[in-house]
Amino acid sequence: MVAGRSGAVKRGTSLPAPLGLLPLESTMVSDWRSLGVRALEPNGYYLPDWELAVNASVQGRTGASALCAWSDAPAAKLIGLSPMVSLWQAYRIPLPALASGHPYGTLCTPLLDRDNPGDAAARLLHAARQHGAHALLLRDVALDGAVMQTINAAMAGEGLRPRLLQSYLRACLDATGDGDELLRDALGAKKLKELRRQRHRLAEHGAVGFEVARNPSQVEAALEIFLRLEASGWKGLRGTALIQHPGDAAFIRRAAVALAENRQCEIITLRAGDTAVAAGIVLRHRDRAFFFKLGVDERFAKFSPGVQLTLDLTRHLCADPAIASADSTAGADHPMINPIWRGRFAIGDVLLPLRARDPVVELTHAALIARRSAMELARGAVRFLRERQQ
Repeated sequence: MVAGRSGAVKRGTSLPAPLGLLPLESTMVSDWRSLGVRALEPNGYYLPDWELAVNASVQGRTGASALCAWSDAPAAKLIGLSPMVSLWQAYRIPLPALASGHPYGTLCTPLLDRDNPGDAAARLLHAARQHGAHALLLRDVALDGAVMQTINAAMAGEGLRPRLLQSYLRACLDATGDGDELLRDALGAKKLKELRRQRHRLAEHGAVGFEVARNPSQVEAALEIFLRLEASGWKGLRGTALIQHPGDAAFIRRAAVALAENRQCEIITLRAGDTAVAAGIVLRHRDRAFFFKLGVDERFAKFSPGVQLTLDLTRHLCADPAIASADSTAGADHPMINPIWRGRFAIGDVLLPLRARDPVVELTHAALIARRSAMELARGAVRFLRERQQ
């Protein structure tokens, strides 16, 4: 198994370069935040205020470690970070490998210092080897992004090659253009006319307004509206709404307010009069936004409140000069967001061998493929049984 973690380090002290794998809560938050500012590629889900909140209370997502890369002493600084768990903790596979700690949002791209990303990537790989790992499984990473390009180059320099396990295309938004023009190009005049008609009908219940909560007190209040809306719909019926699980509710209440302190979280709300009909959580990291979750009041479903909110969010992001792009963080072929945000980027799981011609890597690869096949078979069986019962 992967070697044990180093002992806890008192917050506020400098960490020597050899400490490459630490309990997540022991990582210096100030260094982590500083790395976030210098990150080669944004990832709102690996900001410390978000990931530490996940790690503190979300069922099945606690116990992560921080795989760290440090520049040379004496002025060592954090230049790379990726939350990780053992492959056993991730998938119950008893092999010496590490997997991305899953931050609730579907993006696990590591943070690398843009000033020297190649060195940061190489040192992350070295730190993983030092702690006994034979491979790293990076889950839900942007395959063509600057971070993976840098990691690929670092591995090539060591005669190693990543192995792609699975991938899909995810919706994203180019927020550098005019929002209304983008929506016309994406949806067409006929669909927009129908959505305007629905909005006019929604206005019969009160003036329709789009609100953005930004500061901590606003976010704290608006979050409770979101949580209520999410639990009132199909997620509540399935038992997957955040507020239905104490650990999940504690995480999002802590994370949203903490991120709002640094203007890295917004709660967007669509109202008809005094009634909130849809709400969403949006993270911000550098020039990118991340659309985390959406909740709607199903009583207003015929007016497409979730779509209406997303149209307003699109205009809001396109009008913000600080935002260049937005990640939907949605699954493949998402029926709501895909027709609206027409940009696409590849997301996937990548296995990084840490040693050449290593039989443990081959076993790890085979075990992951077998697990995926078994999961697909199980999902197919469930679908078949449901169809038979209808």
